[in-house]
Amino acid sequence: MKSHKIVCVFLFFLFTIHYSLFTAVYAADSLDKLSSKLQDGIKNQPAMKIAVMEFPYTDARKSEGSVIIQERLTTNFAQNKKITLIERSLLKKVLGELNLQSSGAIDGETAKKLGKILGADAIVTGTLNDIKDNQVEINARIVQTESAKILSAAGAAVEKTWKDSPGSTIPGQTGTYGKKPVVQIAILLDTSGSMDGLINQARTQLWKIVNELVTSEKEGSRPVIEAALYEYGNTKLPAQEGYLRQIMPFTQDLDKIAKEMFGLKTDGGDEYAGWVIKHAVDNLKWSKAADIYKAVFIAGNEPFTQGSVDFRQAIAEAKAKGIFVNTIYCGSRQQGIAEQWKAGAEIAEGDYTNIDQSAPVADILAPQDDEITKLNAELNNTYIAYGAGGKTALKEKKEMDSMTMAAGKGIFAERAAYQAKSAPEASSSWDVVSAVESGQMKINEVKKDNLPEEMQSMKKEELEKHINQKLRERKIIREKIDRLQQARKSYIAVKEKESAKSPSTLDKAMIDAIRKQASKRGYKFK
Repeated sequence: MKSHKIVCVFLFFLFTIHYSLFTAVYAADSLDKLSSKLQDGIKNQPAMKIAVMEFPYTDARKSEGSVIIQERLTTNFAQNKKITLIERSLLKKVLGELNLQSSGAIDGETAKKLGKILGADAIVTGTLNDIKDNQVEINARIVQTESAKILSAAGAAVEKTWKDSPGSTIPGQTGTYGKKPVVQIAILLDTSGSMDGLINQARTQLWKIVNELVTSEKEGSRPVIEAALYEYGNTKLPAQEGYLRQIMPFTQDLDKIAKEMFGLKTDGGDEYAGWVIKHAVDNLKWSKAADIYKAVFIAGNEPFTQGSVDFRQAIAEAKAKGIFVNTIYCGSRQQGIAEQWKAGAEIAEGDYTNIDQSAPVADILAPQDDEITKLNAELNNTYIAYGAGGKTALKEKKEMDSMTMAAGKGIFAERAAYQAKSAPEASSSWDVVSAVESGQMKINEVKKDNLPEEMQSMKKEELEKHINQKLRERKIIREKIDRLQQARKSYIAVKEKESAKSPSTLDKAMIDAIRKQASKRGYKFK
């Protein structure tokens, strides 16, 4: 019996070694093939200078995988003597100077800018997407910097040998983030030449819209909100890709969405509504749960029938996934109906609305605004930057404060109210206090090397006391902002009733649809 056990242990040991070797070979082989396919697309090009970017996850999570895949592909490309590679340290420095995340989405304009500064002919970029717990899909492409043209593209599946950062994953099958319900909203904005008013409404009314959602409840809990952003109908975008761009995949960091909205530029183009809806339905990581609120909001002012993708088929696919599709026509109601916008909404039980995109955005000032602004600054002081990206994330958060304040005091107050109510998971990947608050990390798991320099010398008991103090301060500040926001909303409601009939704008269209549709999924509003 004893010898039998020894043999079993030995066989298990051999199997473990064999499996580990197979996994490593499989991953390397898949990446080799991916690299070869990419390079086949440029084999007829003259000697090229190339920058290999980090590969972000499609759901914007923080992960070691982004850099690992970058490093492995860099090693593969280095074997080709016709290619000159940009050093990663130089690439990181330039991205920092351009105030870009090295793992962020690279659009045509960014590619051109990088090419000019780095002297690069092309960049290798792409995304990661988990297929299973231990397997990840890589979608990669080589983009010419001068024209933003895709020279080659390839995909591969490799074994996942890395970990994601705490609190960075998104919901899968359950419709919850931990024990919290989830809301997923994709915003598709027409950025053709006539849509400046729509973009202005979107960037200034975003916080009012999401505040409506964050004040809802389902089974006694406030929802975690994930938003995605697309633009379409802009001639600066590639025609072969439908004049559309996924600006941001689903993310809980709505500051990123807002920042991108402030950067949108309009230019005339063909507006392929069916194409952009299909892209959002197929490529965003929608929860498979049937009981959560999932919605697409598409706004524009051209016939809904443009482009080679039939909007009926695209919206039918959305309905099959439990996604409401809401259409917002920027013009007269009857014109929108004639151009099939109402027909599109009806397929997936969505709402059709027309708005006046040229209407100025009303920024009603309330007596509570100044106090909310002050409390927001105090709330910022409860964050403790963690890890390599923590300091940058906190800096960007404060930069967004300034950007929003410039748009108006009322808009700033809306954002501050959302920040106070939003789930801590949104910032748990870079803030110690949020990570502990959300349960993604325990205080005894905090690595001192990842803390700000002034905190690294703290003793264990001192550090625990400091973090707990920040948690208490945050709770008090949030409660104060919440009370002020309730009073503020009541004040604004009275002022709106006193004024003449206000024009139909984006926020009204989206909030009306959200309240009605989310209620069907079990969300309750005050």
